[in-house]
Amino acid sequence: MVVFAGQGDPRRSLSLLWRADAPPPTRGAPGPKPRLSVDAIVAAAVALADEEGMGALSMRAVGDRLGRTAMALYTHVPGKSELLDLMYDAVHAELPTSYPESDDWRAPVTAWSREVLELYVRHPWVLQVSQARPVLGPHEYANLDTLVRLLGATGLAAGTVRRLVGALFPLVQGSARTVADARRAATATGSSDEEWWAARSAALLELVPDFAERFPAVIRLEREAAPEPYDGGGDQDAMPYPEREARETFRVGLGVLLDGIEAARAGRT
Repeated sequence: MVVFAGQGDPRRSLSLLWRADAPPPTRGAPGPKPRLSVDAIVAAAVALADEEGMGALSMRAVGDRLGRTAMALYTHVPGKSELLDLMYDAVHAELPTSYPESDDWRAPVTAWSREVLELYVRHPWVLQVSQARPVLGPHEYANLDTLVRLLGATGLAAGTVRRLVGALFPLVQGSARTVADARRAATATGSSDEEWWAARSAALLELVPDFAERFPAVIRLEREAAPEPYDGGGDQDAMPYPEREARETFRVGLGVLLDGIEAARAGRT
């Protein structure tokens, strides 16, 4: 499911994102209920989406988490469209906006890429928000500004940096999506990766006995390029195989992209 951001009222959405003209928190009645605020609503919505996915998101469900009615939320957030924008921008506040100063531009760009990957893995619903129309929030801009600054240290032309930004985001997002899918596949389908592959491999060999002859390049690649040991940190034994592969593909793909940047820099002189 792809969701497009920026579908609420433009002025109200941007006012909420940038906290301009924000209404004061509602004073709750005596008792344990916390004061209702935009931040509290967004935090509850993010927690809901993290736990149950984008499909579970509604103003009523968020209100239930806060012990309030959906109508009480509308005083602070006009609707689900504006809430989605706020959620998307809020999680980007988790990303660092500065890295240790160094003559090596490559290390901070690598660190930035890994930080964003892990953000998407923590909040996989973010990957469903289309990049065709940005949210235009402060934390989204801070993340973009950080990357532009880091790539600017390469000394490449502004036009080239612009396209590198456009190349890095899809690499990170694609890898994160595979990691997120790998983590939920067994629960969503009721079968483990091992069970799925065992059943389909056997059926494929039976139904397509000339598979190797029809797809020789694929077979050769499988024989000659066995998966390399995972070197991306974390407990690889606890990871599903597709996640290990996605993380290693990310590491190698990022390295090749950064090698290309090095080559572009060398070509300037």
